[in-house]
Amino acid sequence: MAEEHDPLSVRRKRLLFRSWHRGSREMDLLLGRFAERHLPTFSARQLDLYEAILEHNDPDLFAWMAGREAPPEQLRHDVMKLLLNFKIYE
Repeated sequence: MAEEHDPLSVRRKRLLFRSWHRGSREMDLLLGRFAERHLPTFSARQLDLYEAILEHNDPDLFAWMAGREAPPEQLRHDVMKLLLNFKIYE
């Protein structure tokens, strides 16, 4: 029961939901699976960084993940590096 009220646990659940409900099926799969794999071990700082990534629109996120464009300077951090190197079928 205590986990239900743990602030980090609540944030992880909310971010997982946001990752799986982006609007496009492709981004749902990419971000949903990334979140399932990495959110359980993210620190509060990393959750902040991931939440900031989710504020961006799907076309930009997809372009960054596909390597077509580089993410903006403020998003070049450890969480973005994990996302850019994420392999959905590993």
